[in-house]
Amino acid sequence: MSVENLAELIKAEVGKAIAGQERTIEQALVAILANGHVLLEGVPGVAKTLLVRSLARTLSLDYGRIQFTPDLMPSDVIGTSVFDPRNSEFKLRKGPVFVNVLLADEINRTPPKTQAALLEAMEERTVTIDGEPHPLPPPFLVFATQNPIDFEGTYPLPEAQQDRFLLKVIVDYPSKEAELGVLQMHHRGFRPQSLEEAGINPVVSLEQLQEMQDTVRRSTVEERVFEYIYAIVQATRHSNDISVGASPRAGIALLNCSKAIAALRGRDFVIPDDVKELSLPVLRHRVLLRPEAEVEGLTVDRVLTSVIDAQIVPR
Repeated sequence: MSVENLAELIKAEVGKAIAGQERTIEQALVAILANGHVLLEGVPGVAKTLLVRSLARTLSLDYGRIQFTPDLMPSDVIGTSVFDPRNSEFKLRKGPVFVNVLLADEINRTPPKTQAALLEAMEERTVTIDGEPHPLPPPFLVFATQNPIDFEGTYPLPEAQQDRFLLKVIVDYPSKEAELGVLQMHHRGFRPQSLEEAGINPVVSLEQLQEMQDTVRRSTVEERVFEYIYAIVQATRHSNDISVGASPRAGIALLNCSKAIAALRGRDFVIPDDVKELSLPVLRHRVLLRPEAEVEGLTVDRVLTSVIDAQIVPR
């Protein structure tokens, strides 16, 4: 089956539990196909955790969750060596990071030292415990959540760590029709605690997922698309409202995401519209506004939209 057909199966299965978040589901799939991590931002109760659990189950991937708190230690994330008195030797006790899909819940509630413990895992797909490297099971994907309205007792993610996320996805409230559907679904007995009982089943195997990722990597990209990606990234560095523009890594992320969305649309080649569609979630966490722009009430999304719309597609 094609990437497009398999993706439709995944969307339909996840849609049994998640209503009114089609765009969020699609962007999460883009990140998975591009083998990247996702920062999910939204108020409590908009199904961020349920989304990640449902995706992991439909993709036949191992799922783990860490509730980030101020007293969480790095060893609570990656694991530690424990002495076994029976054998007089140290044994590795793996942390919850040793899964395919890790939900880092409220990642901005834990101190930077613990946040940094996740950095190596995200970048290298490896963790170091007592000087010994331990590879994580492929694929390894982190979905981190943060609450945009509650800043008391939080530790904002440093720019270096935010840059490790392929996408920053804003999870908004569902539409009226979708929210009414959620109410009716729960009235009929839907219980998100058990996805199996809720009828959410694996529809794609690990081997099929890896084939989908390989197909995405082989997508054709014309020179004008490379030029368009460069033009957008470069423009962020020269905007009067942006103090720190997007790095070359941002351009690579935009390229990979554009290839993924093209595959979801049933194409083996990228068009400029693919680039434009993914520019906001790829760039919004990789640029910093000038203080004057913030004083004027501008937002990152508003500034980036203006920058992106001003770019002409190279011929």
